Amino acid sequence: MVDVGAKPVTARRAVAEAFVALAPETLSLVIDGKAAKGDVMTVAEVAGVMGAKRTSELIPLCHPLPLTDLLVTVTPDRGAGGLRVRAEAATTAQTGVEMEALTAASVAALTIYDMVKGVERGVEIRSVRLVSKTGGQGGDWTRPAGERDDTRAARRPGDRVAGRIRKKTREAG
Repeated sequence: MVDVGAKPVTARRAVAEAFVALAPETLSLVIDGKAAKGDVMTVAEVAGVMGAKRTSELIPLCHPLPLTDLLVTVTPDRGAGGLRVRAEAATTAQTGVEMEALTAASVAALTIYDMVKGVERGVEIRSVRLVSKTGGQGGDWTRPAGERDDTRAARRPGDRVAGRIRKKTREAG
């Protein structure tokens, strides 16, 4: 572990995201609450919270942090063909909270996979990434707005996406 003993205690916040690509039929099951294992989105949100709280147990060199705030949300996105996971974690500590946010997003995405794998084996977890961080010596950082959204990368223009035909765009071409 890195010695953070000399660093000042400051407020820190991090936001991470993940995307879980699902077939339109599977996404409808999740949205309608008809998955065999139960309410996928709510269970994934709770699992993300539980995962974030155990980050230092899962990632060998992470410091245990007292989380002061943690919010995990799972939102359906029919246009992109899946579920968007967003995790926002905060602490007042001597080191950052990025790993807790990333762990929350990852565990929530893995939970979604587990809960729908009986219906669809081809589920893909994509774009697990840090969106932003604030606080600490490194200062604030935000992912550039113009950066390509990888959640649509596996689809081609003209592919059916949740019952719609996606038109070719400059970015997709």
